[in-house]
Amino acid sequence: MTACKLALEDGTVFTGQAFGATGTRAGEVVFNTAMTGYQEVITDPSYCGQIVVMTFPLMGNYGINAEDIESAGLHLAGLVVKELPRRPSNYRASAGLSDCLAERGIVGICDIDTRALTRRIRVHGAVRGIVSTEILDDVQLVRRALESAPMVGANLVTQVAPKAARPWGEEGPAATGPAGKSCHLVAIDCGIKYNILRRLAAQGDRVTVAPASASAEEIRALQPDGLLVGNGPGDPATVADTIATLKTLMGEIPILGVCLGHQMMALAAGATTYKLKFGHHGANVPVMNEPASRVEITSQNHGFAVDTASLQARGGVITHVNLNDGSLEGFALPDCNAAAVQFHPEASPGPHDSGHVLTTFVETVRHDGCIDENVFKHSTAR
Repeated sequence: MTACKLALEDGTVFTGQAFGATGTRAGEVVFNTAMTGYQEVITDPSYCGQIVVMTFPLMGNYGINAEDIESAGLHLAGLVVKELPRRPSNYRASAGLSDCLAERGIVGICDIDTRALTRRIRVHGAVRGIVSTEILDDVQLVRRALESAPMVGANLVTQVAPKAARPWGEEGPAATGPAGKSCHLVAIDCGIKYNILRRLAAQGDRVTVAPASASAEEIRALQPDGLLVGNGPGDPATVADTIATLKTLMGEIPILGVCLGHQMMALAAGATTYKLKFGHHGANVPVMNEPASRVEITSQNHGFAVDTASLQARGGVITHVNLNDGSLEGFALPDCNAAAVQFHPEASPGPHDSGHVLTTFVETVRHDGCIDENVFKHSTAR
């Protein structure tokens, strides 16, 4: 194997072995606590511009398959694991993790102390870093890390969002609700995960995917019954086009925001966002569903959060709270006919604790299209 180094802006350097592609890539170094799901992680566009450290020591053991991808490509800057198996073992596997990264030009590094690296990030916060098989001089690597772009102020949505609207290719027949009403959902793609679209389509709904740059007039022209604003990478405050569109459409049609969509909806309502110390990246994050008085285990991937007080000052009602750090995880804007969650309801690691979010939204759109502060109160985890 080829020698590889990971250098952090604080001067820390880890030396290990390369897997995947060779080269030099810079990004924000974050850690993910999921024990499985590395394929979903590496294909999630929300990791654009980030070097992802997997805290579970063994990654790659079940390989890669064509069914579980979350986007058409790999957008992360690099992948860090403790131990990489020499060959995968799973009947569904069509390739190995290293082969997948190599095909897409992503550099991976293994055989380093990922626990020490994770502890450093937890203490000091997410840091800029650089992973390289080409530059092995520590001083030069650290300097390159310091010169790399910070995540605050970075509009990375432009790197992952589509340029034009398209029908989702896996949708089923036109849906009919209790009153026989067909349901057309439009999802704004800022780097949306395929499984959000799969979950919507699985309910028999017609789904159209719109680009992040779509104007309010272009969304209206699609004649949606409901609008979903999906996940994506980078600083939410920089995605001006989508925020402007939401400002116009909020109150016209029912809207659900997910992850980055949650943050942009809050900004459109006049609230503010801030950078978390090391973000929430994992599949075991406990969240209190306040209306239902129920704890739900959620999957999360975000580095920014909405300031709770600023949202409440704009009429937002808090629906979900993170039980680890008290940060905002969900809200409703009854006057704007909108709601949002910071976590990923389509992932449902509990195993299905938060899956009701998408189902409830679609049922609301079909019934009367009115979202209030109790939108998630009567839903049941299943």
